[in-house]
Amino acid sequence: MASISRDPNGYRRILFVAPDGKRRTIRLAKVSQHAAQAVKVRVEQLVGAKMTGHAVEADTARWLAELEPAMADKLAAVGLIPKQNVAGAATLAAFLTEYITKRESKPNTVLNMNRAATLLTEHFGDRLPLSELTSVMATGWRDWMRAPKPAGKGLGVNSTRRHVGRARQFFAAAIRRKLLRENPFAELTSSLVANRTRDYCITLAEAAAVLEACPNADWRLLFALARFGCLRIPSEAFVLRWQDVDWERNRLTITSPKTAHHAGKESRVIPIFPELRPHLEAAFDAAPEGAEFCITKIQPTSPGTHMKRIIRRAGLTPWPKLFHNLRATRETELIEQFPIQTVVTWLGNSPTVALRHYLQVPVEHFERAAGQAAQNPAQQPAESPRMSSQSIRPDNASTLVLQGYAGECESVQDARYPRQESDLRPTV
Repeated sequence: MASISRDPNGYRRILFVAPDGKRRTIRLAKVSQHAAQAVKVRVEQLVGAKMTGHAVEADTARWLAELEPAMADKLAAVGLIPKQNVAGAATLAAFLTEYITKRESKPNTVLNMNRAATLLTEHFGDRLPLSELTSVMATGWRDWMRAPKPAGKGLGVNSTRRHVGRARQFFAAAIRRKLLRENPFAELTSSLVANRTRDYCITLAEAAAVLEACPNADWRLLFALARFGCLRIPSEAFVLRWQDVDWERNRLTITSPKTAHHAGKESRVIPIFPELRPHLEAAFDAAPEGAEFCITKIQPTSPGTHMKRIIRRAGLTPWPKLFHNLRATRETELIEQFPIQTVVTWLGNSPTVALRHYLQVPVEHFERAAGQAAQNPAQQPAESPRMSSQSIRPDNASTLVLQGYAGECESVQDARYPRQESDLRPTV
């Protein structure tokens, strides 16, 4: 329990025993007994929270969020609140800023966390105390992100779920710091779904047109690394160094920041594919003397924005999932030529991920299958319904292997994604 003491000069003090057993004093200004009593109640609640390891009550959290810096300094000096909370860090904006700036993260991770933090503060405001954010409000935030503009943000399902996942991460940290008892985002789904309606296969003819429209060797190399080298853009392409290029053995060592936290997944080695090598050589010839990185003339923060301009300059409409579909198109091609265990090793993913998120169904497969079906009735006698369930292979049948994709290829859902609309969002 705390007590109030009054000095001869009229100043009041709050005396209490801290959780470590030591007596502490908080000196107040010349305030009324009623004001001192209100502070005493808050001090007792803070001491109780420290002793039991629980979060402070909601009204006390709001009181802390609105404290003047001088009073917050006094509470921090006696160990009742952390020093980083003295400037109102119990508010949403202050806590998010403090969490992101003090956490050691990769640049792209920081960028993504800042995007989620901006969406949170845009919807809830800067001064909202953490303790006032409820699960109902969290659900409203998710729905606001999904709602069409201008009422909402018009984000897709997976974009929304990624931001929800980051919000869960933020508030889990708040719980660990004893600022909250429950995570208001805990019940919201953050796992991604495979949205194959946005698949798009970039043909060799389209790739050639884009390469022709690129303004310099760096842009051609960036596009070629995505379309023919299966690199993740921007995380892998912009850390590629000339020392990673083994010209004699036709190998590229790819550093993968995305998977670096998994043992043995810090990097992988891929072939210098024939379609990729000319652009790699051209970029090397154009690189300044002593250049360390393969791409130096492009900002890694938002390459997709300018790439869309290049695609339009080529007379095409930018396809959805710009760089993802380039990587998916190439993986689909490679699977036609090499075993899946080889391809997923080159790409740095797994067969499950490849089948769920990358591998597409080219329209040429439908045409080839339909053409073969049209020939079969003439090559063999008609079967009775009873025999039709048995597979009979003609003697002259052979294994069909597609050597690259010189023809057109599309996703089976491409009819749901007309080219003139390049930024459609999936329906929920």
